[in-house]
Formats: sequence, C-alpha cells, structure tokens
Amino acid sequence: MEENQNNNQQNETIDIKKFVVKMLANWYWFALSLLITLCVAYVINRYTDPVYKQSAIVMVQDKDNTLSGGVEGILEEQGILRRTRKKVVENEIGVLSSYTLVKKAITELPDFNISYFSMGRIRTVERYKSCPFEVIIDTNRLNTSSHPVNVRILSDNEYLLEVNESINIKKKIKFGEWFTNNKFTFCINLTKPFFNNDADFSYQYFFIINDINQLTNSYKGKLSLNTTDKKSTLIEVATQGLVPQKEVDFINKLLEVYIRSGLEEKNTIALNTIKFIDEQLMDITDSLEINETKLKDFRQTNKLIDITKEGSFLYEKIDNVQSEKSKLTIKSKYFDYLKKYIIEGKDIKDVMVPSVIDINDPMLIKLLSDLNELYTEKSSYSFASNSKNPAIEMVNYKIENIRKSLLENINNLIQATQISVKDVDSRIAIVEAEIEKLPGTEKELINIKRKYNLNDQIYTYLLTKRAESGIAKASNVPDNKIIDNALFENSVQVSPKRSLNYTIAILLGLLIPIIIIIVVDFFNDKILDRNDVESTTKIPILGSIGHNNKNLDFVVFQKPKSSIAESFRTLRTNLQYLHVDEKLKTHVISITSTVSGEGKTFCALNLASIFALSGKKTVILGLDLRKPKLHKDFGIDNSVGVSTYLIGNNVIDNIIVPTAQENLSIVPSGPIPPNPAELLESERMHNLMEELKLRYDIIIIDTPPVAIVTDALLISKYTDTNIFVIRQNYSNKSVLKFVNNLYKEQNYKSLGILINDVKIPSYYGNRYGHGYKYGSYGYGYGYGYGYGYYDDDEENKPVSMFKKTISFIPFPQIFKKKNK
Repeated sequence: MEENQNNNQQNETIDIKKFVVKMLANWYWFALSLLITLCVAYVINRYTDPVYKQSAIVMVQDKDNTLSGGVEGILEEQGILRRTRKKVVENEIGVLSSYTLVKKAITELPDFNISYFSMGRIRTVERYKSCPFEVIIDTNRLNTSSHPVNVRILSDNEYLLEVNESINIKKKIKFGEWFTNNKFTFCINLTKPFFNNDADFSYQYFFIINDINQLTNSYKGKLSLNTTDKKSTLIEVATQGLVPQKEVDFINKLLEVYIRSGLEEKNTIALNTIKFIDEQLMDITDSLEINETKLKDFRQTNKLIDITKEGSFLYEKIDNVQSEKSKLTIKSKYFDYLKKYIIEGKDIKDVMVPSVIDINDPMLIKLLSDLNELYTEKSSYSFASNSKNPAIEMVNYKIENIRKSLLENINNLIQATQISVKDVDSRIAIVEAEIEKLPGTEKELINIKRKYNLNDQIYTYLLTKRAESGIAKASNVPDNKIIDNALFENSVQVSPKRSLNYTIAILLGLLIPIIIIIVVDFFNDKILDRNDVESTTKIPILGSIGHNNKNLDFVVFQKPKSSIAESFRTLRTNLQYLHVDEKLKTHVISITSTVSGEGKTFCALNLASIFALSGKKTVILGLDLRKPKLHKDFGIDNSVGVSTYLIGNNVIDNIIVPTAQENLSIVPSGPIPPNPAELLESERMHNLMEELKLRYDIIIIDTPPVAIVTDALLISKYTDTNIFVIRQNYSNKSVLKFVNNLYKEQNYKSLGILINDVKIPSYYGNRYGHGYKYGSYGYGYGYGYGYGYYDDDEENKPVSMFKKTISFIPFPQIFKKKNK
C-alpha cells in the first residue's frame, strides 16, 4: 500500500516536473505573450479616458421619531425602529434620485447647458470651464441640441465655424457677432487672449448644446445612492464622470436643491396655514368693523355707557356660548377645506395641519399621516420606474383606500360639528329669550355688543394662530443635513485601473501560452518524451539517441566525443546486459520501426560502428529489400547483395563488402526483387545467416518497417535481440499499442525500445541514454554524463533564442577578460 502511494507521488512529481520543463522549453512564447499583453495594457492605460468618482455624505433625520431612549431601545431590539429608519432612508433615496430634483439641479448649473470639447490627435477631451471661448445662446429661439458644432480659432478676432452632416455650415465669423439660421442662434466670445497660450489654440474645438431632458436622464442614470451602514441614516451620493470638477458641481448643487426643497416643503405647510387664516381674517374684519361702528353710534345716540347687572350676566352667558360656536364654525370651514383638497387629489403634504386650529381627532391625524407616507413612497417608486410598476399599482390601491377612509372620517366630523352647532344654537336661543325680557334699549345694546365681541374674539383667535404659524415658519430648519460636500481633492480614479490592468496583462500573458501549449499537447498524438513511452508500455527502453544537428550518418566515427556517440556506447552496454545467453558466439540484432523516417538505418549504422570500435567483428545486413538505402550511406554499388545471393546469382563472399572502418563490413540489399517475402523464407536465407554467424561476432540487421510489410516478422526468427526505433515528435502514439501487441504475442525475442532524435533544452543538460532500468528484467546498468564533457557538441550546439535576442541589445561591456 505504501509502495503504491510512493509510486503515485513519484508519478505526480514527474508530471509536475514535465509540465514545468515543457513551459521552460517554450519560454520565448511566454516572453512574446507578456510583451503583447503588457503593451495592450499600456495602450489601454495611456489612451483610455480616465473616469473619476466623486461622492458626498448627507444625513437623513427621521422627523417622526420622537420616542424616548428606553422605548427606542426596545423597538430597536425588535427591529421595528430599524425597519422604520430603512423605510425613511429608502424614501429619501427615491427623492434624491428623482427626475424632478436632478433636472432642477442641472437647470441651476448654467455651465451644463453647453459642453465644450477639444480634439487632439488621439483623444477628445471635454473642456469644462477651461475652454478659451464662451458660447451665448438665444433662449428665445430654437437651437438644435446634441449636434456638434466645430470651431477653429483663426485669430483673436475671428473663427471658422463648421457644422457637418445635414446642416452643412462653413463660415468665418467674428467673435462677438451673432450667428443665426434655422438651426442655431448663438454668439461666441473669446475668453482668453489668442497668443496667451498657444497650446490651447492648437486644438480643434467643438461644442454641443445639451438637451436638458437627455442630460437629466444621463445624470439620473449614473447617480449612485447607498447607505454607509445598515443601521445609520447616512447616504453616500456619488457619480462617475470624465471631468471631476463637473461631477463635484453636480453633486453639491443636487444636495443644495435637496436641502432647500425639504425646507420649502416644510414652509409650504406654514404658508398654507397662514393663507387659510388670512382668508378667514378678511371675512371677519368687515363684520368686526361694522359691529364696532354700530356699537359706538348706539352709545352716542342713546347716551348709554353700560348695561345693568342682570343684562351683564345674560351678555356674559351668551358671549361664552357664541365663542364656542365660533370655534365650531372655524373647524367646519377647515373640514370643508380639507375635503376639497382630498377630492381634488392635491398633494397632501402641503395641507394645513389640523392641530393648528385645535383639531386633535386621532383618526384624522393618523389617516393624514398614512396618506402622506404613501404619497412619499409613490414618489420614490415613480422616480425609478413607470406607472405600470406593480409596486406603484399597489401603492395607488392603498392610497385610494385611505382617501375613502379619510373622506368618510371628514364627513363624520362635519356631521358631528353640525350637531354641536345645533346644540350651541339651541342654547343661544334660550339665552336670547331671556334677553328679550330686558328693556328695549338695553336689549338692543346687548345684541350689538354681543355681535361685536363675537367677531372680536374670532379675530383675536385667528391673529394668535397666524402669529404661531409665522413663528413656526421662521423657526423651520431642514430635516436633513449635509455631512460632507463633494471636493475635487477627493476624486478617485475608478477607470482605467492601471495596476489591475497590468496584473491582468501579466496573468493573461502567462495563461495564454499555457493554455495554447496544453491544448496543442492534448491534440498532439506524437510521442514527445520518455514518459509517453513508459506510461504506455512495459517493454524495456534500451536508451535514447539525441538530435543530430549536423545530419552526419556516421556520428560515432565523425564525432566520437559527442553526446550521440556516448548514447550509442550506452546502448551497446545495455544490449550486453539484455543478451544474457553466453553460449551464443554471435549476437544477432535486428533494428526496425513502424514506418520509414524514424531513423532505424541511422541507428543500425552507428550501433554497428560502436561495436566495431570495441573490437567486435561486425556486419550490417541490409534486409530492407523493398526500399534499400544502406548502400547509399556507404557509397557502394547495390547491383550485388542479399537479393542476388538469395536467387542464387552470387556466393556469400561476393556480397560481403568491407568498409574503411576496422572490423566493420556490410552486406547491401541488392536490386529490388519482385518477391522479397518468399526470398526471406527461403533455405538460402537460412544458410546466409548461419554463415554470417560463423564469421562475425555481431550481426546488425536493417529490416523494413514492420507496420508496412511482414518482412520484419519473417526475419525475427534469426535474431537474438530486436530493437524497435521510435522517433521523438515524429512517431505516433498508436505505435506503442502496435509494439505492445507484438510483445504480448511474443513475435519477437528480447524486444527493446530505442528512442531516437531526442531534443532536450540546453538548461536540462546533455543527457542521452544513461541510467535506464529495464522493466521486469529486474536489473539495470547506467551512468551519467550530464556535466558537459562532450567536446564535439560545443561547435554543434545551437544558439538559444535568448542568446539570439540578447545579442541585438547594445549592452555596455562591463566585464573584460583578463590576460592569461
């Protein structure tokens, strides 16, 4: 169990190492990808118009929250007060983001009416409050909005006006001169001396007359309103834009209008109260003056200063009752006023508060408060959506129900007031009956004085209420408060995010090559390295042969100190351990592959050469009768060879050709016969092999590709060891399955795999064919030369991409060679 775990861990480590090595081998793709992505990030950061965020903080006060500390704490624990605060804050957010309020703020900003721009070679920049000229439009005439008007300053006296597209205007106009046509009426004044700042006048300018409704919708859309904390009533008002100062001006003006509107709303109630009282005072003033004149004339005419004691008692009695009736009359007028307000559907927030005239009916006050809250809630929804919003329909349904309840309550109060008036009238009638018993002159005086005092009391009462309303208006303060105004110094750039863009560029620069390499590797069905072989087959790997940079056929002789030559020496040693039958005098080795081009002939030549160098009498037997090539490598005639011997035209001595190398001979394939398979199965083929075994220590057979023809299988009965050549990044992975089948069916004796044309990165060391372990054989032999002793490799060593790149950079010579 532990051994399996260790093997899994080792395989995982090998996979990670393989992945890292593969990435390092393609480092130049990473460098190129990083260069491209970082350049893209730089261009984005350099030429993208920066967007800035501006914000301010406003505190919303719950004007209806008049609870004591203890009660407030209990409601806070139960979440009731928190929900109330949340609703208040949501309503105020709706008001702040309302179309009406935003439009009012923009209307009060004259610099928002026209937008000025300068066009550079790459970017177009808005020149808010920094344009060298000013456009004055005639508001009494139609001006086309949202259409660019180009202005090129020619001198300090004139400019060139251009309007393209459907309008087609191009005209030189003097500064201060009005331009008028059916689309525009405006005048342009130069605000800076022409030669004061040449940089300003190197630009092409244009301006746009803004449509107030479009501008309002634009700012309403980008307005962001959020609470700073769930439990607080602080609201952050923020916008984003290309011009920080413009956003600062908008936010501050919006908050100014918001606070002012709240105060005006509170003052409206006081003004409506004063207006109602003034209307009543106008009615009572005339009656008061008439009765005052009558009282004065009556006393002068009848020489009567005052009334008797009995008359005074009756006068005081009826005066009290009539005072009560006057208050009922004012209440009745208020109910009529309120009823008319409700029926006409006016905004209930502007109505006079009933408590001003001492009406304290709890149901009436509650219904008015609920109706006012629903109107506020409806306003907050209306600012953010259309009238078909289900939430608005639900609020309208509630408003209609409360209006009905309110009208019903008002009618009930009117009826109750009328009943009270009738009761007061009956009491007045009783007192008047007693007054009728008094003498005529006294009776008349009492009636005149009673009317005068009645009007005087009402007048005094109304004056008192008017004074109270005036004081309330004067003492009104805004319910909400600006905590922090928007400041230019607090601008925060939100786009482009330079650091984030460079970080993303680096990540993409690394990720893109990784993905491409993984995808290419996934769809690549070629054998890439030793791990691909080991993970697919249990056939022992005899060694690896490195890439032949110089395309030399006899590397072992021509470059004996090269890493490839050392790889063949290792292969020779490994074959000695693989071939364990010491009774055999001659070792017959066949070298084959699945298809042509995998390097079997190259491996046969150099393996034979390395055996010859070790003193073994070696012969290379060319049995690829269908596509002979061996003779070309040695530069000999192919008119005589194996095929001519097998058909009986030659004897063995005629077909064996000695080579310039000591101990190495060759038997070429000969002319291509029509029946190679039959010849290889003939008795003369058996005789040829037996004769060669008597003469040579090592027989290297160059066979045809095993996947194309069956010749290699026919030859296998004469061989002691069979080498299957696989070429890196050339042989298909399906080759391994084919070789596995041959191995399982035991068609070959002592089958081993040789990996050819192995390319290893320079930083991975010159290691070819060393330190291999032979699968199920249970023994191994290996040694390593990874420390650069191969002198013959130095001149053939390819220059790395890094060195090629670095050679073009003119670095100063810092280190100088010392003289030996």
